[in-house]
Amino acid sequence: MQQIQVKSVWDAISDTPQEAANLRIRAELMSEITQIIKKHRWTQRIAAQKCGLTQPRMNDLLTGKIDKFSIDALVNISEQLGGHITMSFSFV
Repeated sequence: MQQIQVKSVWDAISDTPQEAANLRIRAELMSEITQIIKKHRWTQRIAAQKCGLTQPRMNDLLTGKIDKFSIDALVNISEQLGGHITMSFSFV
């Protein structure tokens, strides 16, 4: 039986490398946003106001419902919090 080696959990649950990359970026953005909110000790209600979201939508973000957020939405939320996103590329 041949074993398939995957690079990450995103590769394991994705059908394509593009989908895996998209999931990885969304997860990283969600994690950074969550850390900012925790650092400031904001309630979900306060964090939602600062991000221009409803409280239920903020709950989705903080509970990791990755399928409910696009990269665009997460970039906008990050900017609402004063974040600045930098990118780097590597080709293997």
